[in-house]
Amino acid sequence: MPGLTFPQSGPGAAHGNVHVAVQRRDRPAELLDPQPGDAAAVGWTLECTAVATAAGTDVKGPYVQGRPGARFVYLSWNAVDEAGTFTMFRRAKLLLDAVPAPVLDEAVHSGLLVGRLGLTDACGGPLCARVVPPRITWSAGARDQTQRGAGGATTGPRRSGRSR
Repeated sequence: MPGLTFPQSGPGAAHGNVHVAVQRRDRPAELLDPQPGDAAAVGWTLECTAVATAAGTDVKGPYVQGRPGARFVYLSWNAVDEAGTFTMFRRAKLLLDAVPAPVLDEAVHSGLLVGRLGLTDACGGPLCARVVPPRITWSAGARDQTQRGAGGATTGPRRSGRSR
C-alpha cells in the first residue's frame, strides 16, 4: 500500500489520510469498506450475479460498473478530512473483460472470482488507471476461501439467466 499521504501533482498540499475503497455504480460517493492507505493488506467481497449471454458471461452487481462486454470495478482513492468527508483524487479501473474466459467460467461454477494486485504504482503512489493482467491476477476458488490479501478484490458470481 502506498501510505496515508500522497503529494498532489502541481501546487497545493498533499492528500492526507488516504483511504481506498470500492465505488458503487452510479453513486461515486458511496464507498464499500474504506481501508487506510498504509494497511498491510486490504480486501473486499462484492456480491455479483453472472448471466450467460450470447457474447459470453456478463457479471452484474451494485459495485460493477460499465456496459455488457465492458464491465469493471472502480477502486477509489480518497483523502479523508477532519470532518470525515471523503474526496476522491484518483481511481483504478479493474477490467472484468480482462478475466480469462476459463477463469470466469470456473468462478461461475465455484461461486468465487478473486483478483489479486498490488495497490502501489511504479512511482510509489496509489495505483490508478486501467488494471489488466499481469498487473492483476484473476483466479477462481471456493466460497470458503474468501480472505483479505495484498489488495485483493473478490466477487462472488451467482448463476442467473440462460444456461450455457
